[in-house]
Amino acid sequence: MAFESITDEFIEELIGCRKMVINPKTRDVNKPGHKQVNYRVKALDDSGHKFELFTRQNLAEGMVDDFSCGLRWLAFNGESLILCRYNGSSHPHRNKVENRKLGLVFHIHRATERYIAANRKSDGFASETDKYHNLNEALHCLLKDCRIEGLTLGEVGLNQIDLFE
Repeated sequence: MAFESITDEFIEELIGCRKMVINPKTRDVNKPGHKQVNYRVKALDDSGHKFELFTRQNLAEGMVDDFSCGLRWLAFNGESLILCRYNGSSHPHRNKVENRKLGLVFHIHRATERYIAANRKSDGFASETDKYHNLNEALHCLLKDCRIEGLTLGEVGLNQIDLFE
């Protein structure tokens, strides 16, 4: 499937379908300068859609606000498309199509038909948010917003709850 033909409606279908993490006990991987976790996710309907849920956290001292978590769609042809990313406030962001800059704020990126058509990053559009203030809260929001089940978060602030009991 050529990404140029993807519509906002299809993007919303992908984000809005119920999903399940199929490897919830995957381990953190320490890379130079950051820690990352990648989860495999599948749609719970009969579409056969597969996704990757990812988290990244900068490990440098004083860089707690330098994080990202997101959802990537794994297309049937082997290509992938980032549908959304929940970023920390460690860097400014510019919405290039609108030529609008966000300062050092927490922000959520969303894939849009407009950015794909403009030959920009699919998730190049971002908006400021106050829904989270750290990676764990951002991941909690992403799981809820993208209807992802099967992942228990147990860090401070979420009180060892299973999000989907």
